[in-house]
Amino acid sequence: MATPSPAPHLLVVDDEPDLRTLYELTLLKVGYRVDTADTLASARARLAERHYQLVITDMRLPDGLGLELVRQVTAEQRPEKTIVITAYGSAHNAVEALKAGAFDYLTKPVELPQLRQAVATALQGQPSNATQGHHGSAAPAPQQAGPSALTPQAAAALACIVGHSAPMVAVRQHIQRVAPTMAPVLVLGESGTGKELVARALHACSHRAAGPFVAVNCGAIPENLMEAEFFGVRKGAYTGATADRPGYFQAAQGGTLFLDELGDLPLPMQAKLLRAIQERQVRPLGATQEEATDVRLVSATHHELARAVQQGRFRQDLYYRLNVIELRIPPLRERASDLPDMAHALLARLAQRNGLPQPPTLAPDALAALARHPFPGNVRELENTLERALALHTGPTLGAEAIQPPPSVAPPPPGFADSGFAPTVPAPLQALPPGTPWPADAEPDRAHLAALLAHNRWNQSRTARQLGWTLAKLRYWMQRLGLGDSA
Repeated sequence: MATPSPAPHLLVVDDEPDLRTLYELTLLKVGYRVDTADTLASARARLAERHYQLVITDMRLPDGLGLELVRQVTAEQRPEKTIVITAYGSAHNAVEALKAGAFDYLTKPVELPQLRQAVATALQGQPSNATQGHHGSAAPAPQQAGPSALTPQAAAALACIVGHSAPMVAVRQHIQRVAPTMAPVLVLGESGTGKELVARALHACSHRAAGPFVAVNCGAIPENLMEAEFFGVRKGAYTGATADRPGYFQAAQGGTLFLDELGDLPLPMQAKLLRAIQERQVRPLGATQEEATDVRLVSATHHELARAVQQGRFRQDLYYRLNVIELRIPPLRERASDLPDMAHALLARLAQRNGLPQPPTLAPDALAALARHPFPGNVRELENTLERALALHTGPTLGAEAIQPPPSVAPPPPGFADSGFAPTVPAPLQALPPGTPWPADAEPDRAHLAALLAHNRWNQSRTARQLGWTLAKLRYWMQRLGLGDSA
């Protein structure tokens, strides 16, 4: 008969006796084993005696900062995860703790249900029997898991991030390194570089992989509906609210919430989102009580948020909350060596989507034609180019005549002046200053609307504002003219 594994062993570090006792009793009550320490020195002595599954430490201690304990655990590659308790509203300390290697942070005053939830989340996937090493004979820390230890789900998600160039290898390594923590990640990159694929890989490589992954395009939600969409609605909150409806935070409970096009959030919603992140609670419209949330936040944008902060278009405190770990995705033009791999993977996906028995191959002159194009739309534009070639040309091999990238609508990057793809914008759009409404009685031309969408990096909200349209009207014409979201 197998011997049951002992309960997880935790170390609580706090110099206030009442709080230390409160945390200890709360955790003992739910079945954990708990040791305590009241100073940095005594905590280090405890760690020298044994290994724990989790260390919970206050930021300010009589003889130093709890941050020093986090850095020690990280530097020594110990197996413990760490949670730091910071003063209320101290965004800087929270960010510093996560960057130092803390798994999570809590802000004072700590609600006991929130403490229990944070501990349970940190212990997911942790072995319950800590390896003990008494009196300084601590067992060696386990080696970091390599690619062979990936779950099938994680391996599949990472395989979708195609490319063997040094920047893409670094991206995949970074994903595996930061995925196990609760630290928010900000994914930066031009439109079409695959930021959502990176977010999905972060989710698949995390301990939350079995939970939901909820993707939200912040630029596609009407401003007057944002609060209801994010936080949910209670029955009777307004006319037409005939039933409770969960928001994105509730839908992502126990998983990952991906906020795409973060830079398009209006300032009032930024303030509400910041509070939800800090408090880890949301209040649905029409509700009188707040609900606890347990989500890992991953955000993405093609905007330079630091510049938006300087210009007052994005809240600095929200920027620091979400930009704990920054992950930049290089544009396709900066990893030209990945072009053959990318084209092969996209052709395989397109062939499967179209029911072809096997994908066509690209002739050398076709690859050369692709290499001459800067692809300002990145992977999305490459996929569209290949899909067009696949639709218009038959045969097992696609030659240079099949490769017809669309004209660029943005200046090409340096080095592509002689590429033959000069940037062009249709004349009616050149004569239409930003903010000038499209004539109400004029039916939009497909090519002109497609060019304007591409010029705005397919941001529908920005395009609608420039045309003087509602978002619903833009989507109607996109659907009528065959311009899908990923066109």
